[in-house]
Amino acid sequence: MRVTHPFHPQSGRQLVCVGERFNRYGMRLLLRIDEETVCSVPPAWTDLEAPDPEIVMGGGRALLRFADALALAHLVGRNRRGDAPTEVGECKDKSAATVRRKMPLPGPGDR
Repeated sequence: MRVTHPFHPQSGRQLVCVGERFNRYGMRLLLRIDEETVCSVPPAWTDLEAPDPEIVMGGGRALLRFADALALAHLVGRNRRGDAPTEVGECKDKSAATVRRKMPLPGPGDR
């Protein structure tokens, strides 16, 4: 498979796929770089999937896809207002964004 993501260190190289795995973000391909190194990339970063039409039409000139620019504008606006995340799956319980600060317990010399 050829790595097609423009910012990946192996971009443009033809690599052998030695397997696949799944994590919370979906399927990842395991590509052999050399005898000792295997890297994990999403299929969209290879020639396995057709390139994004927005990127092809833009000729590689755009930094973001339109959908990504909208998501970024939403995130910046929400952060400026100080709003909490509202989308499902954005922050899970016990994530750093939802942990409440607690008063420290008194130490041995604080009594």
